[in-house]
Amino acid sequence: MSLLAEFRLRAGLPTSLKNIREAFQEQPEKQMKNLFVGNLNFQTTESDLRALFEPFGPVGRVHMAMDRETGRARGFGFVEMTNDDDAAKAIAALEGKDVGGRKIKVNEARPKERGGSPQPGNRGGGGNRAGRGRSGFSTEDYGEAARQPREPRW
Repeated sequence: MSLLAEFRLRAGLPTSLKNIREAFQEQPEKQMKNLFVGNLNFQTTESDLRALFEPFGPVGRVHMAMDRETGRARGFGFVEMTNDDDAAKAIAALEGKDVGGRKIKVNEARPKERGGSPQPGNRGGGGNRAGRGRSGFSTEDYGEAARQPREPRW
């Protein structure tokens, strides 16, 4: 046995090329269960939500949806649990439970849908409207005319 192979063996490293390939093959990543928590009180914080779910098992990540403009909570959030069984227990125990004066909704989060046909009532993106720009108004007749100054709005 070569000195290098002996060193690898003692260090717990793979000793042959075959073993090296096996060691570096991608192991399936442990999938976390993402839970949706809805109808939350607007004063509920991420730490409150974490404390609510921790008795059922380890919590990986907690995210509260916040309004971009006001910075206030939007009344729902997501909790990632490391174990599927723990997540199922949490769903069963917390679904409909009164938290902060509101009955919360807990279920497995569905992945965000991308593409596909638009929802009813939503016509989707603009499209080309012959001769019109993004705003939908034709500028064909005003190509050479000088732009008039706008009247102030006060």
